[in-house]
Amino acid sequence: MPIPFECADAAELGFDASRLERIPQFLKSGYVENGRLPMTQLIVARDGRPVFYDAQGTMGEDREGLRDDAIFRIASMTKPVTSVAFMQLVEQCRIALEDPVAKVIPELADLRVYAGGGGSVPFTPGERAKPMRFVDLLTHMSGLTYGLQNRTNIDAVYRDHNLDFARNRHDSDEYVEILSTLPLEFAPGHGWNYSVATDVLGIAVERLSGMRLGEYFRQHIFEPLGMTDTAFGVAPDQAERLVDAYQYIPGKAPRMIDGGRQSSLTQDGKFDSGGGGLCGTIADYHRFAAMLLNEGTLGEARILSPKTVRLMRTNHLPGGADLTEMSSSLFSEANNAGTGFGLGFAMVIDPARTLMPSSPGEFYWGGAYSTAFFVDPLEGITMVFMTQVYPSSIYPIRRQLKTLIYSALTESRA
Repeated sequence: MPIPFECADAAELGFDASRLERIPQFLKSGYVENGRLPMTQLIVARDGRPVFYDAQGTMGEDREGLRDDAIFRIASMTKPVTSVAFMQLVEQCRIALEDPVAKVIPELADLRVYAGGGGSVPFTPGERAKPMRFVDLLTHMSGLTYGLQNRTNIDAVYRDHNLDFARNRHDSDEYVEILSTLPLEFAPGHGWNYSVATDVLGIAVERLSGMRLGEYFRQHIFEPLGMTDTAFGVAPDQAERLVDAYQYIPGKAPRMIDGGRQSSLTQDGKFDSGGGGLCGTIADYHRFAAMLLNEGTLGEARILSPKTVRLMRTNHLPGGADLTEMSSSLFSEANNAGTGFGLGFAMVIDPARTLMPSSPGEFYWGGAYSTAFFVDPLEGITMVFMTQVYPSSIYPIRRQLKTLIYSALTESRA
């Protein structure tokens, strides 16, 4: 059903309305009219109250204008949801951050660190890794990787097994069984690498709860928050609301790679990817972001405690390091300079080093189809941005949107 968002008076919430109106013109001339993005949808809020909303473009190839209730593949914006789900179980003392992953997933008890091999040469048996902990999964310090990194022999084997995109290929047990045979990039806790760690975390949620991940999300996060249109895949009667997905082609218009009305996402998948499988609306994710801003609550729903949310949005990299000191990734959804990492989110530890307007403690993430969100607890600002072009590293639009939003702020709380 259509939203629409009712936006509060900009001046009342400390924004200059005329400066906010720069945003739709920028998106129109810089991205939509020239075909760089097929559609854009943006909501900016302060203290949970929408102050700006804009939707442009179409639902996709030869389709109608973008609907307010359009459904997007949010990809890695699934990761914060999975992290919240796991932390709910931590709050119940059903598991602890320092517990070894093998306590719940014993198949991963004998992982080895890479010592050579790959391709046509068998992997050399490396030294046994120290136990991987759940905190290592949440912080991407597990030693796991992504095939899309396209960087090492281990990445190549992940691609061979389709571990990045397992929805229709492996169930949870098969997924873990494959991982148990592959070496780690490094010993857990000794580096940072964007990876399938959150998929493993989602499997742990399933085993601890005895529920399929999507059902756990529905009962414990989505229904309490009123997120009625977010799930792993879409119902057949929602296909008209699923936007087409595109891939960037250098020097050409993006190429449509998955039509919403014909997408296999309307069919049940074998695997609920805690790292990247959700589809949902901007209205739903706005509610999720508002819950995080409000330290775990929205309306009558309490999802997490304030202390737990604060723990999640605190930098957990050793010695207060930023990602320039720890990351071996060629790709992630985070900027590196001035950026730390918490339990499921990147977070700003030094605004000056990020070279963009931001606040200390601001946390954020994005998805491979160029979706993004951020939460600024200091200023009370949240943003959710939706579009659908893969990969997310092509355009500097996240930086540009942050610049435009903060340049419209007239009353800072810093």
